[in-house]
Amino acid sequence: MGAPDPNDPGLLTPAETSLLTDQYELAMAASYFGREMNQPAVFELFVRHLPAHRRWLMAAGLGPALALVEQMRFGPAELEYLRSLHFPEPFIEYLADLRVTCDVDAIPEGTVVFEGEPLVRVTGPRIEAQLIETLLLNQINFQTAIATKAARIVLAIGGGVPDPSGGLIDFSPRRDHGADAAMKAARAAAIAGAGGTSNVAAAMRYGLTPVGTMAHSYVMSFEHEEDAFKAFMEDFPQNAVMLVDTYDTLQGVRHAISAARATGVHLRGVRLDSGDLDALSRGARALLDEAGRRDAVIVASGDLEERQIAHLVSAGAPIDLWGVGTDLGTSRDSPAVGGVYKLVADMPVPGHWRSAHKRSPAKATRPGPKQVFRHTRNGRICGDVVGLADESLEGRRLLAPAMRGGERVIRESLADMRERAAAELSALPEGLRAPRDEEIAPYPVTYSERLEELTRRAVAGEDIEVPA
Repeated sequence: MGAPDPNDPGLLTPAETSLLTDQYELAMAASYFGREMNQPAVFELFVRHLPAHRRWLMAAGLGPALALVEQMRFGPAELEYLRSLHFPEPFIEYLADLRVTCDVDAIPEGTVVFEGEPLVRVTGPRIEAQLIETLLLNQINFQTAIATKAARIVLAIGGGVPDPSGGLIDFSPRRDHGADAAMKAARAAAIAGAGGTSNVAAAMRYGLTPVGTMAHSYVMSFEHEEDAFKAFMEDFPQNAVMLVDTYDTLQGVRHAISAARATGVHLRGVRLDSGDLDALSRGARALLDEAGRRDAVIVASGDLEERQIAHLVSAGAPIDLWGVGTDLGTSRDSPAVGGVYKLVADMPVPGHWRSAHKRSPAKATRPGPKQVFRHTRNGRICGDVVGLADESLEGRRLLAPAMRGGERVIRESLADMRERAAAELSALPEGLRAPRDEEIAPYPVTYSERLEELTRRAVAGEDIEVPA
């Protein structure tokens, strides 16, 4: 093995993805292997507590996570590296042939979820299910955080209902935490309802709409602002949206109108990136309308977030598109989702599933494979029940087959996920729609009688068999 390159950009190859795991996952797996403890097991990924400033989450990241699981392989370089870490040779030989064969059930992307609900359930050989823990958490925690943030912005733009116009534009890549984060942020925002992204690589990969105007540096590269606008219109007549706040915003709008007249190019819109967006958008709208440019859109950007957007929408500011960068790509007010992945059952004796749970203070878990049953009244969701996976309770079952035998059984389009997200946001109770922090009654998530009884017996120390 050669010396590591300190300037490597950090993008993982497919083979390196096999090592996207915490060291202790491999140590446990090696111990399981040596002790012949590779019987079937069930793990669940869930969020113990909602993060700060969040009353719900929008599930995202499942598709990319399962694609990585499906292609996971230990290549020669990875195996040699593990040898250098003194892992036993029989275990390394086992990894050389490893292909994940687990079954995965999951809540589909774009679904609104709450704390304590299993988002993903993995059933398969203990070693395989253990080794994919970090990868699943890495993908789903981050993308769920960004999709949730984007969904909150989409609701703010729509005045408390999902915005059907796609008015949110992802402007985040320059502030995201790395190249992979920028790609996943664009995808997660699109699921939640964003209409486009400034990230051209993400637009190409995911089939999104690339959106952009110009930077202030372009305007300042010309002696006169109007000359900059004329040049851009001549070079990109199909994308004539002018950034007008480099010097004087309303004068910039006048220059954009004048440049359109001089070039004969249709002025598609103007972008406001600073200042009093309420007053400036009204002034810009008046100037555009007076000039007969009633179809020209007004784009707002500049450290926007959902509370500010909600205030502007409520005030009636005539803004059509909202470019959100830092707050979208980093979920600045609530930057982490604390999803965890826990063993809930295993099969030490063939044909008999045994319950597994933690009793740690503040980190106790409930045993057994679980399902979420959602209740709806008058088109609004009104309560979830977490029950055992084999129960037949009233309500919509949220977890659905996603992978069987290590192969994906569902490949949804972004359009499908966007449609689901819009329906989910439309079904939110009124009190969960606005981006505010005051105390309200939490959304009711309860547990079935069978699960409660199983938990009581498990806590009492009984050795309990659970349904497959």
